[in-house]
Amino acid sequence: MVEKSADILVPGPDESALTRHGKAEPDTADTADTERELAGILADVVHADRIHAESHFFTDLGANSLVMAQFCARVRKHPQLPSVSMKDIYRHPTLRELAAALVAAAPAPTATTAPGPDPSSAAPAVHPAPAVPAPPRAPGPALCGTLQTLIFLGYSFVIGMVTAQAYEWVAAASGLAHIYLRSFLCGTIGFLALCTFPVLVKWVLVGRWKPREFPVWSMAYLRFWLVKSLLHANPMVLFVGNPLYVMYLRALGARIGKDVTILSRSVPVCTDLLTVGAGTVIRNDAVFLGYRAHAGRIRTGSVTLGRDVFVGEKTVLDIDTVMGDGSQLGHASALYPGQHVPAGERRHGSPAQPTDVDHIRVPPARCGTLRRAGFATTTLLQLFLLYLPLAVGGVYMLFAEVPVLSKRLAAETRGTTAGEIVADTLLVSTVLYCGGIVLGVLALCTVPRLLRRLIRPDRVYPLYGFHYAAHRMMATFTNIRFFTWLFGDSSYIVPYLRGIGYDLSRVEQTGSNFGTEVQHQSPFLVSVGSGTMVADGLSVLNADYSSTSFRTSRATIGAHNFLGNNIAFPAGARTGDNCLLATKVMVPLDGEVREGVGLLGSPCFEIPRTVERDARFDHLRTGDALHRSLAAKNRYNLRSMVLHLVLRWVQTAVLTAVGLVSVGLYGTLGHLVIGAYLALTLLVTTAHNILLERCLTRFRPLRPQLCSIYDPYFWWHERLWKVPDHYLEVYNGTPYKALIWRLTGVRIGRRVFDDGCFITERTLTAIGDDCTLNSGSKIQCHSQEDGTFKSEHTTLGAGVTLGIGAHVHYGVTLGDGAVLAPDSFLMKGEEVPAHAEWGGNPAAPTAN
Repeated sequence: MVEKSADILVPGPDESALTRHGKAEPDTADTADTERELAGILADVVHADRIHAESHFFTDLGANSLVMAQFCARVRKHPQLPSVSMKDIYRHPTLRELAAALVAAAPAPTATTAPGPDPSSAAPAVHPAPAVPAPPRAPGPALCGTLQTLIFLGYSFVIGMVTAQAYEWVAAASGLAHIYLRSFLCGTIGFLALCTFPVLVKWVLVGRWKPREFPVWSMAYLRFWLVKSLLHANPMVLFVGNPLYVMYLRALGARIGKDVTILSRSVPVCTDLLTVGAGTVIRNDAVFLGYRAHAGRIRTGSVTLGRDVFVGEKTVLDIDTVMGDGSQLGHASALYPGQHVPAGERRHGSPAQPTDVDHIRVPPARCGTLRRAGFATTTLLQLFLLYLPLAVGGVYMLFAEVPVLSKRLAAETRGTTAGEIVADTLLVSTVLYCGGIVLGVLALCTVPRLLRRLIRPDRVYPLYGFHYAAHRMMATFTNIRFFTWLFGDSSYIVPYLRGIGYDLSRVEQTGSNFGTEVQHQSPFLVSVGSGTMVADGLSVLNADYSSTSFRTSRATIGAHNFLGNNIAFPAGARTGDNCLLATKVMVPLDGEVREGVGLLGSPCFEIPRTVERDARFDHLRTGDALHRSLAAKNRYNLRSMVLHLVLRWVQTAVLTAVGLVSVGLYGTLGHLVIGAYLALTLLVTTAHNILLERCLTRFRPLRPQLCSIYDPYFWWHERLWKVPDHYLEVYNGTPYKALIWRLTGVRIGRRVFDDGCFITERTLTAIGDDCTLNSGSKIQCHSQEDGTFKSEHTTLGAGVTLGIGAHVHYGVTLGDGAVLAPDSFLMKGEEVPAHAEWGGNPAAPTAN
């Protein structure tokens, strides 16, 4: 037995243990010293007296990622040890390997001045960590918010006046032909006005966007916000994937070449700073905004894509990025500010680094200018001659022919009693709500199955033709968010996905097989193995695109997999059975088929499939215990579904009541009614969802949990996830977003700028003063791995900046003034020091 002393034993390869009390001859002095210091820290973290130098952190010591994150944080605080990241832990999972790697990677002690960064390299340009931004003058957010409110009310008022006038003109028509003609004119003029107005406002208020910087809440920011909001509200966003959308961006000042295909719904704001060469393809969910928010300021910059460039799904192109001709950026990847991909080269990862993977997997087809022009023209003819007249004329017919509504417009019935108003409200809201659900189900069960016969798997079709239109329509019908929201996180999602075409083989029902957000391009080409669980945010990429063609292929997820949040899973993925795909992982497309391992990061690397802590509830997943727990969970989830359906109907009924009263007052208050109704709809929706969430939590904060998915607490937590939050997007970039977060339970400071952050557990989140939260960032205070649920507090200090698409996990602390780079994944339990700059997936300190 080793006697306790102040020395630390460093055993050789044949010795059994490393403790904080003993001696041994090291291989080298530097490695031995590093190993000794690491041993002392690790022993404290895992509460052990003896640590084997070659013991595996996870399989031998029983540690998990949260424990090792605490170990990394303590190592980084040690003045004589190099910084350690979770990637280092997974790549070197023993003390001996870790110490040797750290010593080998340590910089030379007499380093000379380093040369400047190579613009063609994969490494991003690194900026010094910013100081905490000086708070703006107190009237800044208040004045900006007031002006934003007035702009919104004015826009609603104009819409109300125009809509009311158009309705009166259509109502004065006689005969179906006359009604159709006036509906056609109203719809066409209204659509063109909505499309051209944002373009005119952009050129009048901004002119040409240029690289610049300005503080949030300033007058320059107000112009920026107005243009951004109008662009997002523009109906041309519905034409993503259509040549019309490319023409629209050109009208806004973007320099876009011929034969460019843009499939992403992320609308670029600073369009004059966007250059896209001919033949380029930009896939779904790619982000290329042309601006970023940083330390309380907006920075605009260029995004330059050469000819024949490929940009994958769920990617982020930050400002001042360049991709040369023929270059590629893979799925789930990012270019940081200053990164440049040379012509003909391929990159993937966050930040992007060289790869040999070819992401253009479909041969070209004949798709010339005439074909694109014909597709755009056909789309406009369908819109102007069919859809818009039906929409405008349908509204008129609804008010003219439905007795409940027509009597509201009659002058002699404006004194209707309150009881009649309530009865009419119940009738109209029930018919609209239930009828919409029934019609949605019928369309979902029929239209996609007819369209699938038109598209053969693995066959190459040209873009912008009949088959392409059928493919896009099928994807639209089968990705209706209402149904995945309703059935997700319950056993009932399985029959729903099977019903729309998923091949789920023999399902091992867990009650949480899929979350509430599941996307695909073709539901009939998705196969999921038995026993697989998906957390949330899965996007199955079973269609490949080039600038001229597309092809659908089967995407297969193996058996007994677990998929974390926000994963793009492509056809041809090199993963098999019994894999753990961590949150935001880049699923590999090359190499051997991975089985029985975990994959983390972008680009991905292997980690343990599971650890001891995560398996403590496995006894509840088999036998009679599973049967009893699953039955109870199913009953609870069914009650949750009914509750949320009823509550959403209540919201519909309230809005219907307001609408019926407004219609009855129409002749008295004139065109103000509809404008007021638009604003009132937003307020009612916001108040309803805030009150709903607070009532479900009984106005109490959540508490950190570690439990099985068969614990009743978890079922209640799933119920909270069904509270709608998409209405929050309207408040992005306004001071009201922080106010709403505070009302829902977030402990949030002053002058916080939120351009589109998502927070899953509000009362477990704390955000300091003057923080900057970019578009698409997410704070997730929980994880669900296999059958285990975990949650913990996450804290952002004052002046923290979260980059575009950055993902912060649970149990995380970011110090004052810290910066998390775009598309980064900050893992659970990490501690980011004050004024530090971290980036990557998984995130680690960046070099300064």
